Amino acid sequence: MTKNIAIIALTAFCLNSSIGFAADAAAGKIKAASCAACHGAAGISANDIWPNLAGQKNGYLVAQMKAFRDGKRKDPMMSPMAAPLSDADIDNLAAYYSSLGQ
Repeated sequence: MTKNIAIIALTAFCLNSSIGFAADAAAGKIKAASCAACHGAAGISANDIWPNLAGQKNGYLVAQMKAFRDGKRKDPMMSPMAAPLSDADIDNLAAYYSSLGQ
């Protein structure tokens, strides 16, 4: 009985977290088209005021994009760009950018 409860709890955790789903870097690359104007086509910005995204750690990218989306971090350009992103979009973008430059 205890083993069954543990299996059910672990399954529920995986279904409700990003651990249960692999991010899709190819989908992230497609979604990143709107990011290229500032962050560069390959995640390397040509302007010092916008950070390079290529090669950043996945967790960092996820945290920052969610912070912009959720209003915990505010920027007049990034906040509106992040607002419509789903968790899956953010995971995919992070997978794409973190895979670059490695």
